[in-house]
Amino acid sequence: MKTQIISTEAGDARITWHPARRPRLVLAVSHGAGGGIEARDLQALARVLPGHGVSVALVEQPWRVAGKKVAPAPKTLDVGWRGVWPSLEEPGLPVISGGRSAGARVACRTAVELGAAAVLALSFPLHPPGRPEKSRAGELLGSGVPTLVVQGGNDPFGKPEEFPDGSFELTEVPYGDHGFVVPKRAQITQEEAVTVITDAVVKWVGSLG
Repeated sequence: MKTQIISTEAGDARITWHPARRPRLVLAVSHGAGGGIEARDLQALARVLPGHGVSVALVEQPWRVAGKKVAPAPKTLDVGWRGVWPSLEEPGLPVISGGRSAGARVACRTAVELGAAAVLALSFPLHPPGRPEKSRAGELLGSGVPTLVVQGGNDPFGKPEEFPDGSFELTEVPYGDHGFVVPKRAQITQEEAVTVITDAVVKWVGSLG
């Protein structure tokens, strides 16, 4: 594991690398507006994917590195992501642009511009809770590259059945909320829920060639 501090126009960002022994792809994933790279899904991907030839880069946005508790406007998040992108390309491999929640929106908005090979959208916030009329589907549909959405079955920011038809793939984590937490009464354990995520991403990256 290696950590890099990257200077961007939005401030210093941080990349924590989990390298594969013989990598063929890089998966760069950022956190959401309410948490960091310690999120269970991001940590699980960092543990599992290097064993499948995918180096994982966990990216912390400048606001998070600076210790702030509130994420800036979407345009500022995009600036931070653009700033770290050259470092993500340094290994000379195709880069999958990814993130959870707000980070997924950033990945979708910038994928074509940055030349991403694909997009991984974890817990894509299709709309604010209780406000389905405030849809962000346009960002997802406009990613312009192969896209996988992994969504909790009970995500208040958008349940799987709320998503529009499109060219993206969608995997549901049964009973999962926005953080992929499943209730104790669910017919799936928390460990099994995390495995649904990692299995889906491993299968999907294998299909990218």
